[in-house]
Amino acid sequence: MSHTVHCIKLGIETEGLPAKPLPGELGQRIYDNVSQQAWQQWLVEQTRLINEYGLHLADPKAREFLAEQTEEYFFGQGQTAETHYVPPKN
Repeated sequence: MSHTVHCIKLGIETEGLPAKPLPGELGQRIYDNVSQQAWQQWLVEQTRLINEYGLHLADPKAREFLAEQTEEYFFGQGQTAETHYVPPKN
């Protein structure tokens, strides 16, 4: 069953996620406040962080880092850790 959220990232009323994307309180906050579109944008950002930092998700410290970045992306200043990635010019 889909639900509508006022997306904290995009500032619009739109379709929310079908289920909590993460366990615990952070997952519930994301479910309640983040749209599917914003979550898809996060997945791109998360992949960039994993690649840039060479994170191994079996490592608890890597998972903790990503949880902190997720929190910052949606509920903090909106900026994640710096990388050297430069998007291609269209």
